[in-house]
Amino acid sequence: MSDSGTDSATAVTARRSWRGRAGLSIQSKLLIMLLAVSLISSVVVGAIGFINGRDSLHDAAVDQLITIRSLRAAEITEAIEDVKRDASLQSRNLSAQTLSNTMNAAWDDLQGQEVTDEQFAQLEGYYADTFIPELEARAGEEYGSEAFIPESDAGRYLQLQYTTKNQDFDTDYDKLLVGNDSGDGTSYSAGAERYGDYFTRLIQQAGYEDALLLNLDGDVVFSAYKGVELGTNLNTGPYRDTVFAQTYRDTIATNSVDAIGLTDFERWIPSLNVPTMWIISPVGNDSRITGAMALQVPVDQINDVMTGGKQWKEQGLGDTGEVYLVGRDDLMRSTSRRLEENPEEYVKRLISGGIAPTIANRIGEVKGTVLLQPVNTFAVAEAQAGRSGTVVGRDYIGGDSVTTYAPLEIEGLDWVIVARIDTAEAFEPVNVFTRNVLLSLLGILLGVSLLSLLLAQVFTRPIHRLVGAVHRVAEGDLDVQVPQGSRDEFGDLGSAFNDMASSLRIKQDLIEEQQKENEKLLHTLMPESVAAKYKQGDEAISEAHENVSVVFAELVGFDDAVRGQSAEEEIALLNTLMRGFDEAAEKAGVEKVRTLRGGYLASSGLIVPRVDNIRRSVEFARNLLGVLERFNAQNGTQIALRAGVDTGTVTSGLVARTTLAYDLWGDAVNLAYRVRSVTGEPGIYVSQTVRDRTQELVNYVEAGTVETQGRTETVWKVV
Repeated sequence: MSDSGTDSATAVTARRSWRGRAGLSIQSKLLIMLLAVSLISSVVVGAIGFINGRDSLHDAAVDQLITIRSLRAAEITEAIEDVKRDASLQSRNLSAQTLSNTMNAAWDDLQGQEVTDEQFAQLEGYYADTFIPELEARAGEEYGSEAFIPESDAGRYLQLQYTTKNQDFDTDYDKLLVGNDSGDGTSYSAGAERYGDYFTRLIQQAGYEDALLLNLDGDVVFSAYKGVELGTNLNTGPYRDTVFAQTYRDTIATNSVDAIGLTDFERWIPSLNVPTMWIISPVGNDSRITGAMALQVPVDQINDVMTGGKQWKEQGLGDTGEVYLVGRDDLMRSTSRRLEENPEEYVKRLISGGIAPTIANRIGEVKGTVLLQPVNTFAVAEAQAGRSGTVVGRDYIGGDSVTTYAPLEIEGLDWVIVARIDTAEAFEPVNVFTRNVLLSLLGILLGVSLLSLLLAQVFTRPIHRLVGAVHRVAEGDLDVQVPQGSRDEFGDLGSAFNDMASSLRIKQDLIEEQQKENEKLLHTLMPESVAAKYKQGDEAISEAHENVSVVFAELVGFDDAVRGQSAEEEIALLNTLMRGFDEAAEKAGVEKVRTLRGGYLASSGLIVPRVDNIRRSVEFARNLLGVLERFNAQNGTQIALRAGVDTGTVTSGLVARTTLAYDLWGDAVNLAYRVRSVTGEPGIYVSQTVRDRTQELVNYVEAGTVETQGRTETVWKVV
């Protein structure tokens, strides 16, 4: 440093020392700073008000969602109960009883109605050319045509007269080509024309998809829509294994007109695989029943209730809220609002969220999520367990939502009800309130900051000098000294700092000597490249290596050999054996990775790339047998070796920084570990790749196979 620079520094130090001596003590400065405590009280009061206000708004948003969920639950429960009551009343109606008796008798009359071969071929053609292609196009699956043809002559005759003539599956009921009277002059047509109008009114006025009339034997003797279920038998026919058929049997078994059967949604093939719910009520009076009435509840009827007529925003669900149903199988029982509003975007979000593209595209095609959309969320699991609650987290297609859930108390249905709304929308009032509070506090904090800045300039002036000195020490200048002219506590701190700097100079020399010793020790534990990264403070130290051979050797019988010996004797024997392994590794040009009590992990081509690393690894494994033979002869033991060899890409590095455990892992390590125990017998086992590369040098026999990465790997044993 020049003389002028020294003089300038001295002058600055003198001025600072003079100011320090003439200034206030630290105690006086602290008294001034305590004046700022009054501002802290303002912040505390503001924070308390903010927390209370935010929690209130948060609870209000959640309470609103719970209320909507409860209302929807009550509505869907009441809607289903209404349908059940309606079915019970309709089945007791005199018209229903008359229709049942009439159609049962007409059905019995048709049992003798012969169906010619030509007519049977016509029925087969209807299924093969009309119904099955339409079903496969909508269901996305293949079906055989013969399985759908009724077994009875009466059933086949009815399908010829009615079902085969109504071939437009999307037509409204009142536009069917064939009504109740087929014009064949049978008692069935006469009875259907006279009393079938009762079912017509059910379809047109009550909004059911279809209405079926069954006798006590399970025969579908009448259908409002005249679909392919007409004439079939629910006990023996093509739909005998459906939930609908089982519910029918359970309901009829009660032999009571008061019984009501309710099914969950299932895919109903006669309706082209559309999800369908059935209400089944015995027909008759208190003295006897003559059959059952089955009303087909369409999925749209459930959706109308759950969507509130698609008036989500008007009913308090905003732009993103919805209420939906989920069954025990974790599939939706109502349609998602997101699908209703934007089908294309919904399908994209499903696929990006991990849903199978076939399912996602199917949802887009049918524009429905019932029995298609999986909902595997915490909320659904909790509701299925019988619990109600609220959770904030990921929803069923990956967005963040506020979700309330509860089981749905409807007899016969194992459903849960879930209401959700996007977190951003639900908590928007909270965000607005937060912004207002923060802006208010910002003004207060600005004033506090200006005051603190003025106080800090006075209070921290001596600290800056110490900080500058500390930085110089951090840069390696241990000769730094700070002025001690201040007469307050900072003067004492400066004196202590100068003493510390002098002590550091002495300790630095000792540290440098110790570092040299540590450097030597570190290079004995790991390669230089790994050691360099470790010294840089890397948390995860690893290196990838290609074309590396791995040997995993396991001692067999070592525990038996050392049983009864002291710990010192056991360690001595193990050290002797491991030294022999180390010598064999050095001789074969193989690098030791780590040593275990019962094993030895080594590699070739890891530290020093070698073209013949596979040969060296096999040779090293064979040399280990010689080491064991000599050891057993010298110590009277019978220790054997089980070794595995593989080659490929591996990764090496430090597994844990605290213990400095250098290790090796990767597919080659895993396979070497696995092939060694393919038979459980001692020996040297290699993978297919190792055997192919060394079969001209070493004799092998096939030892077995192991499964790895979806394929079968052949294991070979050195002989």
